Amino acid sequence: MVRIRLKRMGRKKAPFYRLVAVDSRARRDGKELDLLGHYNPMEKGKGRVEVFREKVLYWLDKGAIPSETVTDILRRENIQKDPKR
Repeated sequence: MVRIRLKRMGRKKAPFYRLVAVDSRARRDGKELDLLGHYNPMEKGKGRVEVFREKVLYWLDKGAIPSETVTDILRRENIQKDPKR
């Protein structure tokens, strides 16, 4: 099963995250299948988010399940699976 989740990067007390597609059995910072975007919560406001829309939709169509945090990020970026597909 494939999950879409955050992979922590950066240094101590200055994190940033990558949105990645990974095997659900992999560890948090383990090998990723595909890079789907970036999230930097340290920037002012709600943080800076860059999501590769086509890649995310591809993995959602393949049956990937996003984590709760990623679901919130995708909702905020107005990215959702098209019911017609």
